[in-house]
Amino acid sequence: MYRIALAAAALSGLTACETIHSLTAPNQAPVVAMAGPASLSSAKVAPSVAPEPAPVSMITPMMEKRETFVATGYAVISIQNHKNPAQQRLLAIRASKLDAYRALTEQVYGQQMDATTTVADMTVMNDTFRARVEGVIYGANLVSITPIGDDTYETTLSLDRNAVQDLRTLYLTQIAARR
Repeated sequence: MYRIALAAAALSGLTACETIHSLTAPNQAPVVAMAGPASLSSAKVAPSVAPEPAPVSMITPMMEKRETFVATGYAVISIQNHKNPAQQRLLAIRASKLDAYRALTEQVYGQQMDATTTVADMTVMNDTFRARVEGVIYGANLVSITPIGDDTYETTLSLDRNAVQDLRTLYLTQIAARR
């Protein structure tokens, strides 16, 4: 419980006293975390009051309602960097699998987007986007590897909701340890 509260405080960037309702069980009193020079080791338990519904927080996304996360990746055979057609097919299968893992990682951790737009004389001169995803995925199940047409492979992976919870907890713990 302490690690989850620590991670939530690190992510929310607390600037004053704040009650963390979403991390407590319905029968437990909420944890009050002190920000600033005080550390979470001095966290206090608020007096017991009637339980209230937990608000949705940043670390409780809507996706938790799904039982299984599914992601699909694609790769083109002919652009693989090998002269042997059989090796190109194997490389395309591997690339499609990696693309599916990337898509799963986006679902679990989200995607960091950077965008820049330059306007001069009321005309868009330059518009750039950059997306980045980072995370750890384990426990994914290979659902299928299927050729699509003559030149593409499609790989589908699935991930159980419990594994997603474990991955997010691991991520929050790592972020809290960095601070």
